[in-house]
Amino acid sequence: MKKILLRVLAVLLIIVAVLAIFIFVSWNKKHETPYPEIKASTDSTVIARGKYLAFGPAHCASCHTPMDKLEAVDKGLEIPLSGGWELDIPPGVFRAPNLTPDPETGIGKLTDAEVARVLRYSIGHDGRTIFPFMPFQEMCDDDLTAVISFLRSQKPVKNNVKPTEYSFLGKAVMAFGLIKPAAPKNTPPKSVAVDSTVLSGSYLANSVANCVGCHTKRDLKTGEFIGPAFAGGMQMAADAFTHGFSFVTPNLTPDPETGILSNWTESSFINRFRSGRVQAGSPMPWGSFSRMNEVDLKALYRYLKSLDPVNNKITKTVYAPGEKLPD
Repeated sequence: MKKILLRVLAVLLIIVAVLAIFIFVSWNKKHETPYPEIKASTDSTVIARGKYLAFGPAHCASCHTPMDKLEAVDKGLEIPLSGGWELDIPPGVFRAPNLTPDPETGIGKLTDAEVARVLRYSIGHDGRTIFPFMPFQEMCDDDLTAVISFLRSQKPVKNNVKPTEYSFLGKAVMAFGLIKPAAPKNTPPKSVAVDSTVLSGSYLANSVANCVGCHTKRDLKTGEFIGPAFAGGMQMAADAFTHGFSFVTPNLTPDPETGILSNWTESSFINRFRSGRVQAGSPMPWGSFSRMNEVDLKALYRYLKSLDPVNNKITKTVYAPGEKLPD
């Protein structure tokens, strides 16, 4: 009996060793995709649009700034996008890189097409997979051009940000294909009209501001959506940024019983965004979203009100330090 147990243990150890070797050898796969035909512009109007997106609805500034500058960004200051933000979650320690045109530590040596490929296909300039934190796969060509044009227009800042470090879990989900480059599901449009229509609001909510990415329940190990879109329920555990608070995102659909916006008027929606952060530690990038113009806020409100109602009761959205998130 003892010999049988030893043999079983030996087989299990061999299986574990083989799996570990497979993970360490294959996790950092390289990928090839077409390079978007995007070329930065020096036109002041295009750059201004890119700046508005970066510091407003696309909230690039909420991550691509040093940790000690996040409060300044939250207050509306325009900090160079020199990177340094960190997020420590089970798949690893993720760090936002320097997006200024510094040739040594930023994007100065990357081509416009290489930068565009990161945003549209989640593939780095060296072919590696970028974790799906940036939901810009279907950002229109004109806005993608505007963002890159703004990034090029910044003053170069030398800030050497350490690379992202993946945990064994993170390497495993990548090795087994649970995290893949996030290619566009549809052909990105050439342009999207800036107006207060539902169509424009859909574009903002799904392809720019990433409302859907947080206000939808997700598997935090893989990023996979596992709940109805915009119906809330995504859990955000306490970390270094939340002052010990934990959060569950609210239901944004117009369900009369469980939708947080069901009784909000357009004016109250706009005023809430204008008022910025209220709850300390909230992961919502209020500093960036408070800079959104009225046209975009109206479009966003009208789109959310047009969604199919989903009855999904979120009992509580803010959990004080020490309180346990629901199972």
